[in-house]
This record gives sequence, structure tokens and C-alpha cells, in this order.
Amino acid sequence: MRRIAAGDGEALSQVFDLHSPVVLGLLVRILGRRSEAEEILQEVFLQIWTQADRYDAERATPRGWMLMLARSRALDQLRRRNASQRRDETVADAEARWEGPVGTARLEASERHGRIASALGVLTPEQRHCIELAFFEGLTHTQIADRLQAPLGTVKSRILLGMGKLRQALSTS
Repeated sequence: MRRIAAGDGEALSQVFDLHSPVVLGLLVRILGRRSEAEEILQEVFLQIWTQADRYDAERATPRGWMLMLARSRALDQLRRRNASQRRDETVADAEARWEGPVGTARLEASERHGRIASALGVLTPEQRHCIELAFFEGLTHTQIADRLQAPLGTVKSRILLGMGKLRQALSTS
């Protein structure tokens, strides 16, 4: 881990070759989807590369640390997946119960919905995710930073920039 922290790419490659099958196995068991598990595996090893200096040999073995990182990211992914499913179910339920406007009001509502969907498309995935956590799950900036394991300033910037993009996209459409 010291070699990785010092920027030794060969050390990371060796650690990946040795430990990635076990880490991937854990991720597949937690997520149930190999494609998601492979994406999270890449994120875990990127985190190892960028944060190897945080590894503490007194607290865990290298494999134990990697498995803890993987478990944490997998659980975050499950929470995101579940939140997304809950949002989709809530919207579907509301749409099923809603009779909707009639005539020109229906056309205006459809246009508004299209403008909002288009505006969300201008956001980066990171900005959209932060905004979803803030507005759909009601998390504070600090809670979002903790969940994403990102600096608080980064989270605030993503939300601020994303809201600016949304405001601009909605005002021009």
C-alpha cells in the first residue's frame, strides 16, 4: 500500500491482480448484477489509487480495507438504486391516480414536462446525482458528502453549478 501511495502503478496492478476476484465476488453478491459490480470494482480501485495514503495497517489488512471500501460503495449503489425505484414507483402511482389537465392545459403540462426532462439532460451525472440526493431524498450537503465520500465543497459546487444549468436551460426553453 505504501508503494501505491507513492504512485507506483505496478504495485496497484499487482494488488488488482491479487485481490480483484475476491472484491468482485463480494460486489456481485451484494449487488446481484455483474455489470454494476464491475463498475463499482473500478471505482474501488480508483479510490485505492487515490487514497492509499489513508490505509492504516493497524486497523485492517489490505484485503480487509479493500473489502470495506467495496462494501461501502456497493451499499451506496443499492441505496441509489432503491431511491430511484421508489421515485419511479411514486411517480407512476401519482400518474396513475392523476386525471390530468384537459385540452390546452394538457398540452402545456406535456411541454413543461419535456422542458424539465431536457433540462436535466444538461447536467453531468455527478451534478444530477447530488441534486437528486438533496431534493428527492432530502439530504443535507454534509450528508451527501458523507454518502458520496466526496469533499463538502465539491458537493456544494456540483449542486450550485447544476442548479445554475437547470435555471438557464429552463429560462431559454
